[in-house]
Amino acid sequence: MTAQPQTGCIIAAPHSGAGKTLITLGILRALIRAGQAISSAKVGPDYIDPAFHALACGAPCVNLDGWAMGRDLVHGLAGRFDSLVIVEGVMGLFDGADDGTGSTADIATMLDLPVILIVDARAQSWSAAALLHGFKTFRDNVKIAGVIFNRFGSPRHAALLNKAAAQVEVPVLGCLPRIERLAMPSRHLGLVQAAEQTDINSLIEHAADCVTEHIDLALLKSICKPLAQSHDETKSLPPLGQRIAIARDDAFSFAYHHLLNGWREAGSEILPFSPLANEAPDISADAVFLPGGYPELHAGLLSTNTVFLDGLRACAEQALIYGECGGFMTLGEHLIDAEGEAHPMAGLLPVSTSFERRIRHLGYRKLSHDSPLPWPKKLRGHEFHYSTLTASREGAPLFEAVNATGEAQASMGYVQGRIMGSYAHVIAPEWSDKP
Repeated sequence: MTAQPQTGCIIAAPHSGAGKTLITLGILRALIRAGQAISSAKVGPDYIDPAFHALACGAPCVNLDGWAMGRDLVHGLAGRFDSLVIVEGVMGLFDGADDGTGSTADIATMLDLPVILIVDARAQSWSAAALLHGFKTFRDNVKIAGVIFNRFGSPRHAALLNKAAAQVEVPVLGCLPRIERLAMPSRHLGLVQAAEQTDINSLIEHAADCVTEHIDLALLKSICKPLAQSHDETKSLPPLGQRIAIARDDAFSFAYHHLLNGWREAGSEILPFSPLANEAPDISADAVFLPGGYPELHAGLLSTNTVFLDGLRACAEQALIYGECGGFMTLGEHLIDAEGEAHPMAGLLPVSTSFERRIRHLGYRKLSHDSPLPWPKKLRGHEFHYSTLTASREGAPLFEAVNATGEAQASMGYVQGRIMGSYAHVIAPEWSDKP
């Protein structure tokens, strides 16, 4: 039975780098401290930020992706929230796929949620009024309900920012000063993962201290409003099998909560194992899933973890094996690191990949396939990686792909029997907004 929708808001920004992730984490932890039951969500296909959300509020974070999921699945997932919902946006408020859809603003419209804008106040004062006016009036169906100014320089600066916001009638929830401790390390795919940061909890605690001191949480809660009533939930992707062995550690952490949770609800048993700990997938599994992550940072270790590699090869004799991005690279013959050293991998697919010359590949993808994957033949997903294919033997591609604007892309991945993988992170079945 679908839970009754609860109240919520969206934390967004004019652009990336304004501080919305850390401020969102501080808000989540501060509200938890105050005894408020909290749910969280992240707009878009990002894997990394949701892990920080889960750490901050002690519950899984759900991705809501207007381009990949469509309205019905977004509503269905949001309809499961059972507490006040804080949704962190992606990029700038109106930024999304190349076709102009899938933005944070679109999610705000779908769920009828107010937006609280995080504005980096460095090097501006009265100009903030023009910025807020533009965001407030750009789309009639997006409500800018408040602003939090980040990185103000002095009490006088904060006072000017408050006057600027008052001029365009946007409530100020607070101003956060520039604090050097409030910074998070990053690498080529985004923030360094939560599990890899030994002091991340103290950073979240410090962020919560700053939020409690400088942001009016009572005003934030009063701005929150009920989510739009959910539709019947469109089903997500069916499980890969009845007993699914899933790699889960710092090298293979990019798996969407809505997919794994959906597989459990469909009756599948999830059997986690750690390749970094040299664990083999359960030999009784009828499917093995190697998610994306950072195998390139652990290539030397993975190449010598023979229990893992031999166990994966043994499973290939009777199980469906599917790898995404980092998992796809691990299924190949060699993974070449940034220094040019080639590390042997499982050798189950006719491909080698390299980080020696990094080239960014980024964007949404519509995918079609004719493979043993027990999924609809048309799918939506996302591609984001810096590695390149350096050598491949003859093999059948797993996916044909086009980008968000319908332009044909190179074929993606390989399939050999029931072993397959590609750089694509699959999010949901293809959908249509036509009745």
